[in-house]
Amino acid sequence: MSQNQQLFLKNERHIDLYKRAEQLSSELKEHANKADREGRFLNETVQTLKNHQYLSLVLPETYGGMDLSLYEWLLMQEKIAEGDAATALSVGWHNGILMELKEGNLWSQEHFKWIAGKAQEQKLFNRASTEKNTGSPTRGGRPETVAKKVEKGFIINGRKTFTTMAEVLDYAIVAAWIEDEEQIGWFVVDMKSKGVSVDQTWDTLGMRGTASDDLVLSNVKLSEDSLVELKGKRSGPKGWLLHIPACYLGIAQAALNDAVLFAKDFKPNSLDHPISKVSHIRQKIGEMNMILDAQERIYTVLLKNGTVILMVVINWLRN
Repeated sequence: MSQNQQLFLKNERHIDLYKRAEQLSSELKEHANKADREGRFLNETVQTLKNHQYLSLVLPETYGGMDLSLYEWLLMQEKIAEGDAATALSVGWHNGILMELKEGNLWSQEHFKWIAGKAQEQKLFNRASTEKNTGSPTRGGRPETVAKKVEKGFIINGRKTFTTMAEVLDYAIVAAWIEDEEQIGWFVVDMKSKGVSVDQTWDTLGMRGTASDDLVLSNVKLSEDSLVELKGKRSGPKGWLLHIPACYLGIAQAALNDAVLFAKDFKPNSLDHPISKVSHIRQKIGEMNMILDAQERIYTVLLKNGTVILMVVINWLRN
């Protein structure tokens, strides 16, 4: 545990959660290189998350969780990212959905009970909203994915890009244009349903282990209950999106750790000691630590006032 991180553990519960995240991070790290090389979200990674009950930890205790606050959850996310950044970012979307639904009353009580129950069973889900021609959902573009109302349900067709963890998801929450009602809705889609497939399009330089492939929906039949959300209901500021900077702070800490280890171990034949004893190397390590410490403190301010700041940023992006 770094001195920077110790500053943010304010009580025994924080220390316990940090230790849990430390163990999970260590286990996830064992598979990170393989996932990165293959550009897949590995089944071994999913099982590790399930073994630690991490897919339900943010939920209220009545649903088998620990009712994590945003602060507590992000402490864990940052530590997990030190070991496996792609997994931390990916599972952040899953738990972010639960965090938003827990606090925002976006869904009916019946639908929330359903998704909380599935999370308690360690089922994995993510939203599928982005499309090639509409770009980011925050821009407000109308989805080209279409849900047509039929007797006792809907038929949905379309393609979603950047569907993180697509191949290992149990459920996708898909944004679609509802023809008959002329509005955008979100539908829960069982990934085992007929007509659901994954097109392996994810081929990037970084974050390959998120496996954010395309989700393809071809005449998928859905029940009426699969419609869980309509555009227009607002959950307020999305403070849970701070899981993204939490992830990248974890990456920065891992980079600093690696730099320190390398400096301690590397001894060129021009020196009789490791480069960690060279003054300008020590200065650079110190500067790295100073920058990371500053970013951690800024991040803490964001976390305390994050909902307000995020709304300002999101409104600026939309305009």
